[in-house]
Amino acid sequence: QVQMVESGGGLVQPGGSLRLSCAASGSMFRVSAMGWYRQAPGKQRELVAGITSAGTTHYADSVKGRFTISRDNAKNTVYLQMNSLKPEDTAVYYCNFLNWGNGRPLYDYWGQGTQVTVSS
Repeated sequence: QVQMVESGGGLVQPGGSLRLSCAASGSMFRVSAMGWYRQAPGKQRELVAGITSAGTTHYADSVKGRFTISRDNAKNTVYLQMNSLKPEDTAVYYCNFLNWGNGRPLYDYWGQGTQVTVSS
């Protein structure tokens, strides 16, 4: 049973920054791709950024150049640095193990997520 615990969200003004963290359980973490997803009210959950076990990254066009995903395998943790935040980034952010081939999460289980609200 995998577990993901997200943290670091909050209320920030447009143009501000936040750093999200996701602590994941499981011995497979260091050999697995990981992804950050977000779900805004009334919208489907979408993949925002992904990172392979070797550190190759992928970003949705909407966040490219503003968000940076990274990982610390010693801590079983994946991070999402979010800069130049926009109101349309407002959503609940989740992490999950990632199927790199199709961008879909490997597990149906989701953590509680962390709320990011961008508003003046």
